[in-house]
Amino acid sequence: MALRHALLAALLEGEASGYDLAKGFDASVANFWAATPQQLYRELDRMATDGLVCARVVHQERRPDKRLFSLTEAGHRTLREFTARPPRPGVIRDELLVQVQAVDAGDEPAVRRALAARMARAETKIAGYERLRARLLDGRFEDDYLAEAERIGPYLTLMRGLSFERENLRWCEQSLKVLDRRAAR
Repeated sequence: MALRHALLAALLEGEASGYDLAKGFDASVANFWAATPQQLYRELDRMATDGLVCARVVHQERRPDKRLFSLTEAGHRTLREFTARPPRPGVIRDELLVQVQAVDAGDEPAVRRALAARMARAETKIAGYERLRARLLDGRFEDDYLAEAERIGPYLTLMRGLSFERENLRWCEQSLKVLDRRAAR
């Protein structure tokens, strides 16, 4: 998947500035795709050149002008084509896993700190995802939301992000317990 597909999917929510998209990426898409704001802006420019999005300039009084991006028909077509093809298998590339793999010959206290930091990051992400979930549900039961919402894709990916971070938390806790038991021997 290219960054452009993630941006096209994000623009299904409606017209947005690069800043709004970067903020939205952190709040929703970051659970399955990471990108820096600079990467987003560069890709938006390429997508505009390729005719996948159109941009309009909004003049602002006390701030710099901003560009708002929206999907074109070509952008919608590209998303349809992207969703029609089978996805490539996902892969895990996680430096912490390599460090844990090597903990027996490495710096165990540093690996423990890295596990604790990953736990803290997972807890923070879970809390943010739960706030987003509550905002999406807006007092409705999940089954009602899923039956009535105009778009369910963002909710389904949010649930995957929650599961992923909960599993990260569980694994880190388990790994630290194993290290603790071994150290006590």
